[in-house]
Amino acid sequence: MTVAQTPTKRPTTETTRFRRLGIVTAAVAVLALTAPAAVSAAPAPAGAPGTVVSVETLPADAQLVGAHDSERLTYWTEGPTGGPALSTGAVYVPDGPSPAGGWPVVSWAHGTTGVADACAPSHGEISDFARTYLGTWLAQGFAVVASDFVGLGTDGTHAYLHGRSEGRAVIDMVRAARAVTPELSPTWVAVGHSQGGHAAMFAAHEATRYAPELDYRGAVATGTPANLEDLFPLGGPGFPNLGLSGLPAFAAYVVDGLRVARPDIRVDDYLTPVGAGLVRRSEQLCFTELLAEAGDVGVGEMLSRPLGDDTFRTAIREYLSVPTTGYDRPLFVGHGLPDTTVPYPLGAKLAADLALNGQNVTFRTYPGTHRVSALESLPDVTAFVRALI
Repeated sequence: MTVAQTPTKRPTTETTRFRRLGIVTAAVAVLALTAPAAVSAAPAPAGAPGTVVSVETLPADAQLVGAHDSERLTYWTEGPTGGPALSTGAVYVPDGPSPAGGWPVVSWAHGTTGVADACAPSHGEISDFARTYLGTWLAQGFAVVASDFVGLGTDGTHAYLHGRSEGRAVIDMVRAARAVTPELSPTWVAVGHSQGGHAAMFAAHEATRYAPELDYRGAVATGTPANLEDLFPLGGPGFPNLGLSGLPAFAAYVVDGLRVARPDIRVDDYLTPVGAGLVRRSEQLCFTELLAEAGDVGVGEMLSRPLGDDTFRTAIREYLSVPTTGYDRPLFVGHGLPDTTVPYPLGAKLAADLALNGQNVTFRTYPGTHRVSALESLPDVTAFVRALI
């Protein structure tokens, strides 16, 4: 299938809405019929991964130019402790008639916004960067589906950089979107930047095994925070300021996420009062707000003891280590050489490890900083994805 195909008549907006309503109503009815009778209110029973719970119109600030009937879905996926959990996400369908076979899908994994509900992209205003980046995919003839990730806009706290749950949310977002949007093809790719690059790699690692009914073709990951499991154990009291943009805020989100995913680990024992306070605030503040609150606090001031013991080292590796083997579709990895948010050596090492392990990876370097390099990569990554489709 190619992106440019002979158009077919697309269902009218009214017809599409009735279909979506019917599907969601049926899903809710099934859940209601299978729920045990109870006197007090109880959560709806979990559906299969990708099962849609509700469909809403996106807020105006979360809409994209070039898309029609943009909607926010709430759907079932997997949470950071391995049980069923709800996520929300947006569906953007290009204007105009759909091609034969439906719009191929980009499942977008967003960069760091925070872990509080107010930081969920589909619940508020999306960034100018995301508008430009996602608008390019819409203009290229791709539908875009964009998970918020578990805990962002849904119950619980988002486990930042928890690879398995973020990757599955990216995959299940495709399932959910196709369940209520008949114009979407089963053919899809995972695309992510920064935190989303990390999520896209995890989605890529198990896409064909986890969702064999879909036609997964490959993944794009730029500015990916890989190899952090080798850096965190170096942390401890007096850890020097390395000049990395936003490091205390990122560290607070990771520590908070580890506490969510691994309640058996006494994470607070590693924190000073300053660090514990910043981690608590990380659950309430979006990234730019947390960064401002952190001020001149350094990571060394946040830690009361070294992070290099076996307990923490093992836990952090299981939490966020990006696999470097086991991919069965092509990968594109890109990174900005002057990136001070996710330093270039981290992305270069990821690409080198993938290549050394015989994975089908394309690696490109760009002259721009963290977000700028992602925009610079667009001509390369859109060509890469079009070749896959």
